[in-house]
Amino acid sequence: MTTSEKTRRPSSRARRTGYLVGAAINAVLLIAVNAFPGWEAASFLTADTRLVVGVADLALVAGLATSLAYVLYDPEWFTALGGVVTACAGLVAAVRIWQVFPFDFAGASFDWPLTARIVLVVAITGSAIGLLVNLVTLVRAAVRRR
Repeated sequence: MTTSEKTRRPSSRARRTGYLVGAAINAVLLIAVNAFPGWEAASFLTADTRLVVGVADLALVAGLATSLAYVLYDPEWFTALGGVVTACAGLVAAVRIWQVFPFDFAGASFDWPLTARIVLVVAITGSAIGLLVNLVTLVRAAVRRR
């Protein structure tokens, strides 16, 4: 016999604090990549980085927008829908970064290209899993509402 136990969500105040922290992190990253100091300041990034900045920005803006939306409204189905959006954006960004691979680790004694590829595989896998989990959560929430 199986039993199911409904897990309790953190308090509304704790959730909203987390959403605001997430929004702030995304905003800081957007500024760091696009304004100051800008991606050009990172010596290991090549000129091809311009080919991935747009999709990276898309993922950051999706995270920022959903976090701010959750501050105002955060029922389970809505946060799952936002999770689908952000997981898709993150997946697109990670795959594009894999394709372009705008990194130059010349002269390093450590195998940074392999490490970067491993991190990208983890990001792609995590995004895919997050997408599936949020889709299931969204469907379950829709079924419960009926």
